Amino acid sequence: MTEVIPNFHPLFVHFPIALISVSAFFHLSARLLRERPRYAAHCAVLAHASLWLGALAAMPTVALGWLASNSVNHDEAGHAAMLLHRAWALVTLAVLLVLAGWDAWKHKVDATPTWPFVGAVIAAWMLVASTAWHGGELVYRHGLGVMSLPDVHVEQDESAHGEGRHAHTH
Repeated sequence: MTEVIPNFHPLFVHFPIALISVSAFFHLSARLLRERPRYAAHCAVLAHASLWLGALAAMPTVALGWLASNSVNHDEAGHAAMLLHRAWALVTLAVLLVLAGWDAWKHKVDATPTWPFVGAVIAAWMLVASTAWHGGELVYRHGLGVMSLPDVHVEQDESAHGEGRHAHTH
């Protein structure tokens, strides 16, 4: 597998992104549905559980990202982008752990969150989104962690592409 995926960070990275996104959605939903206690309680369970799971998933994700940063070839610009992504990831992890710890300590699993806590979770989600964007920049702008593509020469006449004049097939 290491021939295709050079490290395990890509296998873990989408779990905290998805879980914190779900958590932000259901924290907001639980608060907005507080006049309908049964629905609010269901949303709150999903909100709290996905926050806790997202924070837990972020720990191995950040650790594997740290290991990945030492295992991929990169140039100076890629290194600077990697340091920026790492800084965002460490701050985001710290915020998630504090929020999840506070939430687990202070709230029942079906408790409707307060507006300040909803705001804090949405702010944490924005940190996750920014960290993810910086990670995407590493892959899609700097090409870190991906195999190189074959060198393809683009012909001037693009209409010839569909006429079978190329030596390759799709």
